[in-house]
Parts: sequence; structure tokens; C-alpha cells
Amino acid sequence: MTGYGELLSVAHEAVDLARDMMRTLRPGVLTGKGDRDMASEVDFAIERRLRAFLAERTPGIGFLGEEEGTSGAGDELTWSLDPVDGTVNFVHGSPLCAVSLGLIERRRSVLGIIDLPFLGNRYAAALGHGAHVDGEPIRATRAVDLGEALVALGDFAVGPDAGEQNAHRLAITAALAERAQRVRMFGSAAIDLAWLAHGRLDAFVMLSNKPWDTSAGVIIAREAGAQLTDLDGSTHTADSEATIGSSPELLPELLDLVRKAASPR
Repeated sequence: MTGYGELLSVAHEAVDLARDMMRTLRPGVLTGKGDRDMASEVDFAIERRLRAFLAERTPGIGFLGEEEGTSGAGDELTWSLDPVDGTVNFVHGSPLCAVSLGLIERRRSVLGIIDLPFLGNRYAAALGHGAHVDGEPIRATRAVDLGEALVALGDFAVGPDAGEQNAHRLAITAALAERAQRVRMFGSAAIDLAWLAHGRLDAFVMLSNKPWDTSAGVIIAREAGAQLTDLDGSTHTADSEATIGSSPELLPELLDLVRKAASPR
């Protein structure tokens, strides 16, 4: 498939529904998803609403939601939704949360919308059509020096293997603290990738990759000129283990630092 204009319009309609729900509904009852992880009533409500809406409007496209998994027929195309990216932030009243809706074609991100309901911005992109915020084109920075870069990190891990996983994350944090201009952790991969695209960040490092977290943000950042890879430097896909992004010029230095810091001692 080469044209995404009609699907982008449908995606905007879907995200309009989600944005309005986030703005008007309270988190409600929280459902535990394991150690220190949760979903709110709003997560489930948005996902069910958009699953039904997209099934009606695009019946030939599958759907993957963070909370309730896959549905529909979609061998080549799949919608991928994080209904509330940054649920912990949302529950605590922080504006750093987002709706993230992406479209995956043959395991590659080809279309994405990220809406920040409490900050008033919407990021959108489709393959070959550039990246935009609120209808205006955006470009990622061309940072070349890690010492002048603002770098965002993905969340620390929770769950049974959190100790081992966070040892790697803490090592990377320490290495970046010594080399980067500043290091930030916002608690939303969608916001990290949107701000990478917008030039508000120079780089992003996340040692995990869930399609609902990254499918929208990866295409938005790529269309803005950033380069996104897995930890081994291969092109980022829905099957990648990590999500590393920056300008093409900065990426080799960033990848080298992350690999060395994350390697077993």
C-alpha cells in the first residue's frame, strides 16, 4: 500500500474520540497488571471505543491494543493503539500522557498520530508525507555532539526481572550523565518520540519495544528526519527489542555508549 491519506483521516477521527475521553473522564478504578503496573478505566474505555470505530471504518485492517490484545483480520496492516501512554502520569494528574495510534504494515510503522490532550498538541505523519504538529511541518535536530544533546530515557522496568533489567538502565543513565548535556525521563514513550521529531529532544533510548508504545512515534520521528534503530543498529521494526533514536550523525556515538554501558561486566 502506498497511499495513506484516507487512513490518516480515519486515524484523526479515532484519536479525536480518544482525546475527548481523556479530557472528560476520570481515571476510575485501577486494574493491576503486575508489579507496580496498572490500567485505568479510561485505558479500557478508549481502547474498546477505538477498536469498534476502526473495525467499522476499516474492516480489513487488524487491531492491536495494549489492554485487550488483537482482533480483526490484518495479515499486512494492523492498527496499534496505546489508549493512554503514560497511565501512571495520567492517574497522578500529570499532563505528560498521550494517545498513540499507529499503523503497521509488514512489521514497519507507516502512519502515526500522537495526541497530547492536556498540552494541546497533535503530532501526525504518514510514510513519505513528512511529520507535522498541529498541521505545521516539523524537523528533528541535526545534533552531532552528545555533549550538547538533550537525551530522554524510557521508564525503568517493573516486574519479576526488574532488578536485572534496571541494572542495565542505571548503567546507561550513569554513562549518559557523564557525556550528555542533560538526561530526562518523562514517562511516556509517545511523548519522547514526538518531541524527538519536534526537535525538543536530541535523542531517545528505551530498552524495550512494544508496538503500541512505538508504532506511531517511530514513523513521526522518521518522517521528521530522525533515525530509529534496534540496539544492534538494525532498522527499527515492530519486532525490535529496543528503541534508539537521534539524528543520523549522532546515532553511532549514542549506540556505542548504550551498548558498552548495557554489556555484562
